Amino acid sequence: MRRLFLPTPRQTIVLVAVGFLSVGYALYLRYRVIEQPAVALACEAGLKTLTCAMRALATELFRHSVFGWSALVAAVLNLIRPSVVLLAATLIAGGFGIVLYNVDLSALAAALLLISLARPAPAAGP
Repeated sequence: MRRLFLPTPRQTIVLVAVGFLSVGYALYLRYRVIEQPAVALACEAGLKTLTCAMRALATELFRHSVFGWSALVAAVLNLIRPSVVLLAATLIAGGFGIVLYNVDLSALAAALLLISLARPAPAAGP
C-alpha cells in the first residue's frame, strides 16, 4: 500500500508561514487599502502611488474572481498529483480569495485541498 501524501515537518512549517503571510497581507489590503475611505478618495482623485496601484490591481483581480479560480485550479491539480508547490499555491490564492470577496470558489478549493491530503503520494521517479 502506498503512503499518503503528507508534507514533512519542515515543509509544514513553511506552508503554515506561507498561509499566515498570505492571509495577513490580504487582510492588510482589504482593511487598510481597499476599504479605507481616505485611501479610496485619494486614489480616485488621481494619486499615483504604489498603494493606489495595489488597490487598483487587487480590485480588478477580485472583480473577475481571479483569486478564487486560481485557487480552484491549483487545488484540482493538487488533487490529481499532490505536491508541496501546488499546496502552497492553493494556500496563497485561497487565502487571498477568502479575504478578498471570492469566498465561494476559495472555500471549494480549501475543501479539495483537504481531500488531497488523503491521496497517495506520487511515485518516485526512475
